[in-house]
This record gives sequence, C-alpha cells and structure tokens, in this order.
Amino acid sequence: MFQSIRSHVATLLALFTILLPLILVGCGPSTWDPGVIDLTPLAGDDVEVSTPEQQGMDSELVEDLYRDAAGLDTLYGLLVFKNGDLIAEQYFNGGSVGQKVALASVTKSYTSALVGIALDQGCLSSVDQRMLDFFPEIAGQITDPRKEQITIEHMLMMRSGYPWEEFTPSYLERLLSSRSWLPHLVDFPLTSDPGTEFGYSNLTAHLLAVIVARACDTDLLPYSQQNLFSPIDAQVGDWPRDANNYCFGSGDISFTARDAAKFGQLYLDQGVYEGNQVVPADWVRDSLQVYSRGIYGNRIGRYFRDIGYGYLWWSARAGDHNFNYAWGHGGNLLVLVDELDLLIVTTADPLHGIWGQEAWEKEGAIIDLVGKFIRALPGE
Repeated sequence: MFQSIRSHVATLLALFTILLPLILVGCGPSTWDPGVIDLTPLAGDDVEVSTPEQQGMDSELVEDLYRDAAGLDTLYGLLVFKNGDLIAEQYFNGGSVGQKVALASVTKSYTSALVGIALDQGCLSSVDQRMLDFFPEIAGQITDPRKEQITIEHMLMMRSGYPWEEFTPSYLERLLSSRSWLPHLVDFPLTSDPGTEFGYSNLTAHLLAVIVARACDTDLLPYSQQNLFSPIDAQVGDWPRDANNYCFGSGDISFTARDAAKFGQLYLDQGVYEGNQVVPADWVRDSLQVYSRGIYGNRIGRYFRDIGYGYLWWSARAGDHNFNYAWGHGGNLLVLVDELDLLIVTTADPLHGIWGQEAWEKEGAIIDLVGKFIRALPGE
C-alpha cells in the first residue's frame, strides 16, 4: 500500500528539485497507428458522443493532437470533450476504455470537492475552522503556536506553512518512512507563517481527507461513493489507505478515463451533473480561483504559463486561453478550458519508482502535448 505512495512522492522529489527546463518531447513509440486517424469515441451509453465538426471545432487540430500523442510511450488514454460531448477518444500503450488508472495527485482535487460537500452538509462549518480542532489527541503536543492558526482554507490553498516536502529530502524521507502521517503535524516544523506562502504539502492534503472523515463521522470511501462518485455515475477503483485506515487524500485514487472525465465535466458545469447539484456551485467557483501565482517560475514545460493554485486545483495559460487543471504525476490531467467549454483528459503511467530526468521527460511530454493543443485553438 505504502510503496506506491512512497514511489509517487519520491518521484515528485526528483521532479521538482531540478529547474523546470523546456521539456524534451518525443518518447518511445506507441502501439497506436498515427497513419489512421479515427477519432470516433468507442461505443457506450455512459457519455454523449459527437464529432469535432458538430461542436464547431477544427478536426485537423484534433487529429494533430492525436498524431502527437501516438509518440508518447507512457500515455494510456486521451479524451476530448466539447460542450459536454465526447468528440475524440483513443487509447495507447495497452490502455483501454475499462482501464482504471491510479491518477496520482489528481486525487487532491477530489479531496477538495469532498471538503465542499462536507461544508454544504454541515459537517464542517467554515473553511476558517482550525486544523487542530480535528486532531485533539495531537493538539496538546504542539509547541509552535503558529500551528494553532492553520485553517482548512490554508490547507486547501497549500499555504499551511508546512514544508514543501519534495524540496526538503529530510522531511520527505521522514514522511515516507512513517506508517502514520498524523504525528508529522507535531514534528514537521513550519517553514513559513500560515497563510503567507505557497508550499505544496502532501501531508496537509491527506489531512484534509482525514478531517472530512472525522467531521462527518464516517469512512471516507462510502461517504465519497454516496455523495460524489455515484451521483456522477463513476466507479472508483483502488484508493490506498494509511496505517490509521484513512483514505489517502493526496494521491493514487483510481478511475477510468471516462469516469475521471465526469468529475472534470462536473466542474465545468458548476457542480451540476444531469440536473443534480452534486458539488455546490459556489464551492466550484471558489476552488477554481487563483490564490497563489508565479509558481515554478511561472511556467511548466513549453506551453503552460502563469501558473497558479486554487483550492487543490492548478491554473495556467497556454496561448490566449486560461484554464484550470487537476494534475497527477506521470501526466494524469483533467484540463478545464471554461471559456471554450472544453475538457481534455489524459491518463498515464503514474511512474511509480521512476524519478529524475527520465520521469520528467515523460510527464513533461504529456503536459506539452496538451499545452500545444490549447495554444493552437482559436478563441470564441
């Protein structure tokens, strides 16, 4: 259970301790034949299907996207939705429509949604509630009074003050060697005052999932199935747990590409799925705001610019288009281009156990694939 999480975070360490260069594109060959461009979505009654032309898109741009995708050897699935309809779908490198993929840190965006649902139901009263209110067994051990100021909102914004583990090997090793992460509330020092600086913390993202479970007095898996997954007709696969039996809020929840797309479309549609308000509309709006800017030197790869962060959702710009995205290691992405009513989904090998330049080249190639496509799209 812990090996995949350990590999996931260790991979992020190597990824983010190098300066983000212009990413090299072009990995090994895919099994998909780029000479035959058939974008027709596979048969199924779980999504509405259409064509690029019917939805006002240039089919040549979409075909170019899939030609580029064919050269990436860790990409499993690539789906494009326009105006809510699936207009293009292909699978690569052994991927399939029924394949459930560990989506790595895309999980954090699901955790954000569950916080919003818990607030709407009254389990949580406010994002201003203090983190330590939910950990009474630990609160008495805290010696840094600043930790008493950390709120749920700070955690959602990645502004808790806890260290960005991937930039600090000693903290990362301690995190990975622990069977329970809860004690690190005590022994991890703050590297900034709460609310003042962005610092990507796997620890606090996981603790948000623990907070929802405790506040709602429930196991997070059935709670999520009842309130999020089932209402959007999504079937969850594996979801790792920590040593205290809490679902891991930071990474590796598994879905098919289509079911992951339903979550992305839910956010494009202001939290509504088939006429039902699943996630409160104001929570969707607040989650996709930009609270931190200039992250990673304001660029990721060749095309993502103006990098920002909301409530466990990323934001960026490519060409003339702004977008939000859920981002998981290996190149697992849910990309929401709201101004175009466009959703792009990639599922990929989460690259457990692979790190350094090799991992970043593969992940960066998928990020550049999506960024190049968005940059080429005309405005509406």
